[in-house]
Amino acid sequence: MADGDPLVQTPPGHRMTAIESLLGYRFRDPGLLEKALTHASADGSDRSQNRLEFLGDRVLGLIVAEMLLERFPSSSVGRIARRHADLVSGSTLAQVGRDLSLPEFLRVGGTEAAASSSVIAGCCEAVIGALYRDGGLEAARSFVCRRWAPLIGEAEPRSPKTDLQEWCQARGLPLPEYVLVDSSGPPHEPVFTVELAVEGRPPVRAAGPARRAAERRAAEKALDRIGAET
Repeated sequence: MADGDPLVQTPPGHRMTAIESLLGYRFRDPGLLEKALTHASADGSDRSQNRLEFLGDRVLGLIVAEMLLERFPSSSVGRIARRHADLVSGSTLAQVGRDLSLPEFLRVGGTEAAASSSVIAGCCEAVIGALYRDGGLEAARSFVCRRWAPLIGEAEPRSPKTDLQEWCQARGLPLPEYVLVDSSGPPHEPVFTVELAVEGRPPVRAAGPARRAAERRAAEKALDRIGAET
């Protein structure tokens, strides 16, 4: 394949139906979704995904801000801002995209890798932009609330995964290992099960609607056990 030729993953019609099922939304204009899934490297001068990504970034920021203000009515703006930055970060977007299996539907070209975090994060933002363009704010809000709500914790932005990692490091132990052991449920309501291993301790399992949420819950369980022993 020559440099610049599209690397697939161009989704034919039946695959578009599959991604719509994962998103929990049927597009009136499927072309918008196809543009969101097509990286600029695959279509030369057409920068449609970039424009949808730009729009999706702003829509996501607004919806997450609303969610945080409703969830934490007594928190300071500074604390809300720290939570917001984490929830709209590239790493969070990439994880949501992977949980949705977006790399399977992406169309890229040249030397771009569909599995790279930056490409997946950009695609996830573009999909949010496409949802907004096709169904308005409510369509985008429905998707974002479903996928981001599990990532909004009651605690400070500091992650239980970070706390567990520091606990291990303080005792000279290897870093905790998280392994995805199962994924089930319908496409619009997936359940991910993760097993957490800490050297010298029984493994811990936890489930959640996103892999990242399951990992956080597993870390919380491990920390609860540690706390109960002290």
